Amino acid sequence: MRPKNKPAVPAIGIKWKLFAYLAAFAAVIFVILWLCQVVFLGDIYRTIKTAEIKKAASELSRAVDDAEGLSVAAERVSVKNDVCILVLRMLSDETAFRLASCDAVKNCAIHNMSMSGIFTLYDAAAENGGRSLQHFRYDAGSHLYVAINAGESNGDPESIIYSVIVSDHTGHDVLFILNSVVSPVDATVKTLNALLVAVSIVMICLALLLAVVISGKISKPIIDINNSAKALGVGLYDTRFTGGSYREISELSDTLNHVAAELSKVDSLRRELIANTSHDLRTPLTMITGYAEVMRDIPGENNAENAQVIIDESERLTSLVNDMLDISKLESGNQTVNSELFDLTDTLKQGMERYNRFRTRDGYHIDFRAEESVFVFTDKSKLLQAFYNIVNNAITYTGEDKLVTVEQTTYDDPSDGRRWVRISVTDTGEGIPEDKLTLIWDRYYKIDSAHRRAAQGTGLGLSIVNKIMRLLGGRCGVRSQIGVGSTFMIEIPAAEEQSPSPTEDRPA
Repeated sequence: MRPKNKPAVPAIGIKWKLFAYLAAFAAVIFVILWLCQVVFLGDIYRTIKTAEIKKAASELSRAVDDAEGLSVAAERVSVKNDVCILVLRMLSDETAFRLASCDAVKNCAIHNMSMSGIFTLYDAAAENGGRSLQHFRYDAGSHLYVAINAGESNGDPESIIYSVIVSDHTGHDVLFILNSVVSPVDATVKTLNALLVAVSIVMICLALLLAVVISGKISKPIIDINNSAKALGVGLYDTRFTGGSYREISELSDTLNHVAAELSKVDSLRRELIANTSHDLRTPLTMITGYAEVMRDIPGENNAENAQVIIDESERLTSLVNDMLDISKLESGNQTVNSELFDLTDTLKQGMERYNRFRTRDGYHIDFRAEESVFVFTDKSKLLQAFYNIVNNAITYTGEDKLVTVEQTTYDDPSDGRRWVRISVTDTGEGIPEDKLTLIWDRYYKIDSAHRRAAQGTGLGLSIVNKIMRLLGGRCGVRSQIGVGSTFMIEIPAAEEQSPSPTEDRPA
């Protein structure tokens, strides 16, 4: 049998995760304090005393050649560090001359040590490169100091004896012996234990309270954003995101507010697209069906005029579908640019001649003007597609004089140092309000939703122009004046090297 799918374990919320992390941090701090103040207190104390005695020996050894200064330094170091000091000049294997002696610790080991013991310390330092650190415990039964390992005093005071051999200016060895006592810390540990327990209880309570407050304060704006995101996911595009007092969360909320606004706009455009497309598709389909039925059922109606209506409406459907396919390809990012060098001026002139022949029967006239012949290196078919789209738009919205003006100009752009070609298409229509100029390049956007039949379409033409010009590395723009008309512009860099004109290629 196949095992049943186990239900997914719900993830822990950010509030309780933060609480757990802060509580764990407080626990780690408590453990570190307990280890330092209880478990390793003796070792830490012994390490500090050892470091102090070594530092004191180093300070004294610098005054080895100044007998008077050595005594003063020994007195100062002894009082400051609470150590016993004995300084001897070793004259032979059996004799030594005392240079300084300070007895800061009662019954210290070095001042109760015989000369043979002193020479034993000297021999140990000599064998160890001039330095020796030893630990002793006083045995009350034998009244002697017994050598032990560090930390093995069994509750008795532990003496640390540090021996250093330094040569003076006479060539004799000078033996510096420093003795410090490490007192038992058992009583101190018991005191610290009691204090640590009380402090730990207070700290844990405060840490838990702080963890609850901080986790709640940090997680609240995230929880609010999550709830708002859920509302946005079900289509409530007027949802607002609040970020609170944290910069990162505030930036996230601003981004999500922008996303919500964009989604709301896209949804509005989608609804408008469905309404417009449904209307624009239904009308030609109804016309095609109606005229086809008339031609079938009524004798004498099967004529060229009715057939032309069907052809025109079919072309309108084809245009709608092609616009949708074009915008889909451009937005997919799979379009390739096949650049070639061609005469833009001659290409536009031929295109305008074809337009004028096609539009003469409808009374439209397209006037083409060009300052000079210009070559460009770009994708010819895509550039012409963008150009024809703005020409078609001008024909759709031009005024009663049915005049459209196409003008080609060039200019030098100081920002990039290149020469640009600008193609301007001007109509004499009603114009576009200034607040709508930035919206006309959006997908599915139409200035007048109650547009006349001649202006029907998907609202994709100008969006296609915008995307094509970006793909080709060009630019597009518009300027308009209410009651006067609009001018749409596309711009493309001119070719750096101009090909010879057709007349130069032809033989004389």
